[in-house]
Amino acid sequence: MEIAGDSDFSHRRRDLLPEMQSQLSAEGFAAGDAISAVGGRICCRRCNLSCRRKNLLPEMQSQLSAEGLAAGDAISAVGREICCRRCNLSRRPGCGKREKAETFMTKINDAYELLEKEELGDIGSEGLLLRHKKSGATLVLLQNDDDNKVFYIGFRTPPADSTGVAHIIEHSVLCGSDRYPVKDPFVELVKGSLNTFLNAMTYPDKTVYPVASCNDKDFDNLIDVYMDAVFHPRIYSRPEIFMQEGWHYELENREDPIEINGVVYNEMKGAFSSPDDVLERQVMNSLFPDTPYGVESGGDPACIPDLTYEDFLDFHRRYYHPCNAYIYLYGNFDAEDKLDYLDRVYLSHYEAIELDSRIPLQRPFEQMSRLEKTYPISAEEDEEGASYLSYNLAVATALDPMLYQAFKILDYALLNSPGAPVKKALIDAGIGKDIYGGYDSGTLQPVFSITARGANPGDEKAFLEIIRKTLTDQAEGGIDSRALYAAINMAQFHFREADYGRYPKGLIWGLQLLDSWLYDERQPFLHLHVSGVLEELRERVSQGYFEQLIRQYLLENTHASLVKLVPERGLASRRNQALAGKMAAYKAGLSAEEIEALVEQTRHLQEYQEREDSPEELAKIPMLKREDLRREIDPIDCQVKKSGNFTVLHHNVETNGIHYLTLVFAANHIAQEDLGFLSFLTRVLGQVDTERYRYTDLTNAINLTSGGISTSIENYPGRDGSYQLAVEVHAKFFYSDMDPVVRLMEELMLTSSFADSRRLKELLDEEILRMEARLMSSGHTVAANRAGSYFSTAGKVSDEIGGIGYYRFLKETAEDFDEKAGLVKDKLVNLKHAIFRPENMLVSSTSDQEGIRQAEGCLPQIEERLYRDHYSLPKAEKIVTSDPNEAFKSASQVNYVARCGDFGREGFAYQGAMRILDTILGYDYFWNNIRVKGGAYGCMSSFSRNAQLVFMSYRDPRLQETKEVFDQTPDFLRAFDANERDMTRFIIGTLSGMDTPLTPSMRGSRGLAAYMSGLTDRVLQKERDQIIHAGAEDIRRLAEPVEAALRQGYICVVGNEDAIEAKRELFSRVESLL
Repeated sequence: MEIAGDSDFSHRRRDLLPEMQSQLSAEGFAAGDAISAVGGRICCRRCNLSCRRKNLLPEMQSQLSAEGLAAGDAISAVGREICCRRCNLSRRPGCGKREKAETFMTKINDAYELLEKEELGDIGSEGLLLRHKKSGATLVLLQNDDDNKVFYIGFRTPPADSTGVAHIIEHSVLCGSDRYPVKDPFVELVKGSLNTFLNAMTYPDKTVYPVASCNDKDFDNLIDVYMDAVFHPRIYSRPEIFMQEGWHYELENREDPIEINGVVYNEMKGAFSSPDDVLERQVMNSLFPDTPYGVESGGDPACIPDLTYEDFLDFHRRYYHPCNAYIYLYGNFDAEDKLDYLDRVYLSHYEAIELDSRIPLQRPFEQMSRLEKTYPISAEEDEEGASYLSYNLAVATALDPMLYQAFKILDYALLNSPGAPVKKALIDAGIGKDIYGGYDSGTLQPVFSITARGANPGDEKAFLEIIRKTLTDQAEGGIDSRALYAAINMAQFHFREADYGRYPKGLIWGLQLLDSWLYDERQPFLHLHVSGVLEELRERVSQGYFEQLIRQYLLENTHASLVKLVPERGLASRRNQALAGKMAAYKAGLSAEEIEALVEQTRHLQEYQEREDSPEELAKIPMLKREDLRREIDPIDCQVKKSGNFTVLHHNVETNGIHYLTLVFAANHIAQEDLGFLSFLTRVLGQVDTERYRYTDLTNAINLTSGGISTSIENYPGRDGSYQLAVEVHAKFFYSDMDPVVRLMEELMLTSSFADSRRLKELLDEEILRMEARLMSSGHTVAANRAGSYFSTAGKVSDEIGGIGYYRFLKETAEDFDEKAGLVKDKLVNLKHAIFRPENMLVSSTSDQEGIRQAEGCLPQIEERLYRDHYSLPKAEKIVTSDPNEAFKSASQVNYVARCGDFGREGFAYQGAMRILDTILGYDYFWNNIRVKGGAYGCMSSFSRNAQLVFMSYRDPRLQETKEVFDQTPDFLRAFDANERDMTRFIIGTLSGMDTPLTPSMRGSRGLAAYMSGLTDRVLQKERDQIIHAGAEDIRRLAEPVEAALRQGYICVVGNEDAIEAKRELFSRVESLL
């Protein structure tokens, strides 16, 4: 659960590039290591609450790799006594040191007016707010010594309807500009930049174009391409861009049916297949019907075809002007140079104009609104217990820094901790199987929501009554102060740690600026003075402040809504049939000449898409040279030593006083039939009673003492095809808190009780619903993991602990649970005794020398308490793989297609050039044929060190055609003939992903993953040398291993039931996903 900055990566954000694809290319791992051989809920390791939030972080963010972004203890930040460890924490909210322009002596470009200067001690930065005098653009500079520099330009883009115009423009402006007239400069940057972040995002009220890089020259290049893209895009001269990225009628032959295609159109078809996305949309519509939040900025697939090319251009003309721009620069950069460049090349060419893009406030309701909608499920799914009930309230505005943080504290105390009173009351009453929600501060009027998933429509009255009674009890009887203090400590720890995984912290802080800057141009720094606000909130715990917030904003607030989302069998098929009928009627009304014109339009678009950029055009895209690249690897931080009877891994890095400790317990001795129980065990630990704590109190005890304690199950692939399965217990804490944290780790591991059958059933139901959400939202990884289980023991294990196999286990266990409760308890007890034993344990410590001394000092205490007794479990035998080639039908309107194979079985070995091939396929061959021509939102490949290949598509309207593109990859490779410039670009893009800066926790996780997988510096250096010196002939040689792997014929598809039924002959088994 995140206390600060949570909204920046909300469920409502729409990205130019799918997160999982940007991570495959931009994170430093071989994606196949993650997909085919990493266990299920690793997100719980990266973010203690990511599995409990409706706005899930991307699944692939959490997956392991030995080379790069190994999943680390990242975002679940909680802590204690940070007030005495940070500077200046007695400062009150919003009291950052300010200086007006007349007292600011630093020289800046005369083209700008300095509006504010603030010392931002909480983030170690100096903040400047500037206005460009001629154009009216506003700029924020956060100057510090961080070499991972960040830039963005954003625009306030309030939509008037649900045609998705803001979203389509976000995609389209990066398809060529005046200075960079290639078809897709964005992709050219991905292929040839050392960026640490590169994407574009559409929110409900803004569009943001961020880049980041540690390389000064590269940073300048990225800024220039993005600035030219937003102000001088080729959309005015190339209507094909609108057709490709937005929507178009597609008709290849006169006799064919007319179809609608387009990247955004298909992206949003996928989004609208998810009930969580549908609910999010309806919540905003129910609370803010008279504002831009009442429509879908990403685009409703039913409305996107209403957008005309002329309206598309008008939207850009209106909102993409500097006077409506928000420009942000962060890090260690030359401010004078950047300001001069922005003025001289772009801003000075514009005059300020009157442009009203303000976001209006929704007038409060006199009474709660009600809204009921349906969402599609497949014909085979059960409607019983599949509804959503959501109670939602608008909470003031985002411009109150105290409320902004206070409601994130209330979110934890009332709703999102395991024993939170609202959650517990609803679960105890049988209202829903999973209760979630929280505070979303990413809009002008933030929203507090309480949602029951797995409910029945008839529960509506009881749902509201229980919420109101529980909130009344909390307001009158007082909120548990330990829960409030725990949440505050969590926020403080999180802010000090500043670990946002692969996202640069400058990006997170920059996006957080917009939570106030977008709505008040003079207050960009409002939410960056966190420590003072949290200290004030700590003092107010005993003053009844939080109880008053409940009364004022949750009980007496009539600006509220109840949204009921009800499943409807076959709805997706009926919608598809209705669309087909509409298209048939439309075609029937066309003349022969108009039909021929559509055929010609389709042909013209295809010709545009197939046309290659000229060498002269490509030469305009800035790029580095091979000599600019670092030749040496970043060494693995992992010193192996013996301490008593244990092997200890010390990852000696500077951690700002935080110790990241992981106890790793080998689990290869667990039988295949018990892997589902083992994975469920890691979900249950920390969520049940222990010897000293009720589960309702355990989380508070952990969060009052540490930065979080969590358990996970991990599957580390070996280069020889083997795997290392492990149960891991993670903790992060300040050095001074070592002893109480270790006691809590022992409490969780060794004294957890499984006696409460009702609690186990609650956790089982929650896990089923979360897995269903993951299966629907991350179909690409689900399909790839399942395909890996056909031929790989490591892949089969991954499926059993976190894929479709695990989901099937959960569903089977939940059926007639009362009869199985005894078996489940017995399994969990025996697994606990089989795992937490001294002979199984390895210690991983990410800390300095003081930290490792502490870790070694606590080992005798841990060893003494670990189990040595007998346990009763079946002996592990050889893993039996899955029967190949399955399709899993769902109510999704799109598909997720995966082709896999094992080239090691055919005598080929992994080599560094395969990393380059990932870049080539993902951003050239697959990109052009699956995304650009086919309309899929994402497409990617992965070659793993254990000699496995994975090809995937994401939110793909096609199935057979995508399979054919995958199958023709060897032909593409044999004809591959890149020149030196193109090869250099591919190499740079590949190394960019490998050299992503790592946070301390990520460096520790990387070292642990390398040790468990048998990966060494020598192997990594050899791979890097192969990459840097690769030529086109090295890529052509990869046709053989690719062809050998594809010849094995493994395929798995998750997606649209009609599309799957139409190609049933491709599969040995077809069944419903859920």
